[in-house]
This record gives sequence, C-alpha cells and structure tokens, in this order.
Amino acid sequence: MISPRTLRNLRRELRQSGLAKLGIVVVLAVLLVATFAPVLAPHNPYDQNLDDSKLPPLGFSSETTSTSSEMVDGEIKIVNNTTYVEAQPSHPLGTDHLGRDLLSRVIYGARTSLLVGLLGTVLAVLIGVTVGLVAGYYGGLIDDGLMRSADVMLAFPSLVLAIALVGMFNRAVVSVPDPIVALGIEPGMPAQIKLPGTVVVVVALVNWVWFARVARGEALTVESEEYVKAARSVGASDSFIIRRHVLPNSVTPIIVLATIQIAAIILLESALSYLGFSGVNLSWGFDIAQGREHLATSWWISTVPGVAIVLTVVGINLVGDWLRDALDPGIEGEGGGV
Repeated sequence: MISPRTLRNLRRELRQSGLAKLGIVVVLAVLLVATFAPVLAPHNPYDQNLDDSKLPPLGFSSETTSTSSEMVDGEIKIVNNTTYVEAQPSHPLGTDHLGRDLLSRVIYGARTSLLVGLLGTVLAVLIGVTVGLVAGYYGGLIDDGLMRSADVMLAFPSLVLAIALVGMFNRAVVSVPDPIVALGIEPGMPAQIKLPGTVVVVVALVNWVWFARVARGEALTVESEEYVKAARSVGASDSFIIRRHVLPNSVTPIIVLATIQIAAIILLESALSYLGFSGVNLSWGFDIAQGREHLATSWWISTVPGVAIVLTVVGINLVGDWLRDALDPGIEGEGGGV
C-alpha cells in the first residue's frame, strides 16, 4: 500500500510541475494508442499499395524528377519531367516506399516498443533486485562475487553487449493473438501480436546490473537497522527478513529507476530493430531503417517513427523525474522541475 505521506508528495509535485503533467499525458496517450491499435489504425500496417508509395504527410508535397528521351527536329534529346505528388487525407502521415500507411505502422509500432520496454524492465527488476538484495544482505564473499560479475557487465557498452547476446541466441518471435481482432471488432487487422522474445531477454540481461546496484545499496542500509536485528534475535529466517523488511524498504528507488529504464530499453530496442536484430518488421526502429535510403526524397518515412520515439522517451523520462522528486526524501520540498 502507498502511504498517505507518499500520496501527498506525489500530488504536491504534480501540482507544481507542468512538465510532469505533460509527461503523464504523453505516456497515457501512447498506452491507449498501443492498447487499441486495431481500432485506431486507419489501415492494416502490412498492406502494400505501390500506386500510393511515398505519399507525403498532410500539408506537404513532394516532387520527383524523371528523364526520358524524345525525338525533336530529327534529334534525340533528353527531357527532364517533374511530377508533383500531393498528400492524401486517407494517409495523414504519408506512406513509405511500399505504400504502407505510416500512421498505422507508428500506432502498431508503439505496441512493440512498449511491450519490450515493460517486459524487459520487469525481467531486469526481478534479476537485479534479487542479486542486489542477496549481495547487500549477506555481504562478504557473496557480495564480492555478485558485484564483480555486475562490474564485468558494466564494462561493455549496452548496445555492443546486446548485439553480442542476440548473436548467441536465435531471434525468437513470440506470437500472441490480438484480443480485439479475436473478438471480431476489427477483423481486417493483423490477428497476431508479434513480440521479439529474444530482445526482451537480452535487454533485461543488459540492464539488470543497475537494479542490482541500487538494491544492494538499500539492503546495506536497511540490514543494519534495529528492526532487522530484532527480527534476527527472535529467530526469523533470512528469506523472511529480506522479503518482509529489506525489500519493502528498498522499493522507492527501484520504482524510480524502473520508470527511467523503460525509456532506455525502448531506445535500445529501437537501435536493435534499426540494425536488424529484432526479428520483427513492425517496429519504430525497423521503419527508420527502411526510410534511410529515401531520406533525400521522402524524409517522412524515417522522421515519423523517429518523432514517435522521441515523444515516448521524453514523456517517460518526465514521469520518472516527477516520481523521483516526489519519492526521494533528500529533495523533499523542492519544486517538481526537471
């Protein structure tokens, strides 16, 4: 249960910080879009229509130049033909080089990014908090061994380590039935939610060390408290003490870190998708990679999913800053600025 004092801090910081309100609105909007993607998407994100390829977003137009040869006065001359392409209301954010609707792909790409971010963070929390609490509570050789393994993980850049780990496993993709489509609400949309299972495991293995360090520090502090010593004196087991005393008093910084790590994992997943290590072809990073060869003529193919990544990551970080300001007693009473 959240204590009344914590709720007061959260409300106070939210009232004082306009950026926190903006972050909450952005995060809620992305969550709603990802949840109801089949209802909100105007087209099937996989449908291709080469006749409508490279349509610009509303408010923009593009031009293409082609060359042809014509016979003029008995001579063959090269003629440059300029064709102007106007936006269509049926594709408000334009289309890619295969004629797929970008708005639909951005909406469905939100599912992939959020699922990887949330599931990867949960798995990283489970691994890291377990390791950190055990290391901080027992200390000694156990602490040294576990924390040195964490130091080894930190010695490698996150993206390089993630690529190496992906290379060790098959790029497994988990398909889950879409409940909205299964109920017959939107039968024309993709029937399966494809989740890059390998990427979820890899991002968790890359990021568990941060949670281990935070949990270890909290465990070192709580382990020396009088109520923990009292629990030991009455014969309480170590697992009981860790579960009932150490873990509950370590939750606050873990929640703040988890919120921020969701944004970091979304960026890592986008980078892996951009490089082709994800295994799914409906992701923001994948769409950016698809548009890199068309930046000179069709900038929107890469820009639209890139803007989606920026808005989502900024929104999550703003929420994380709000939680940090409200839950960290060291800065209690300060404004909720970022």
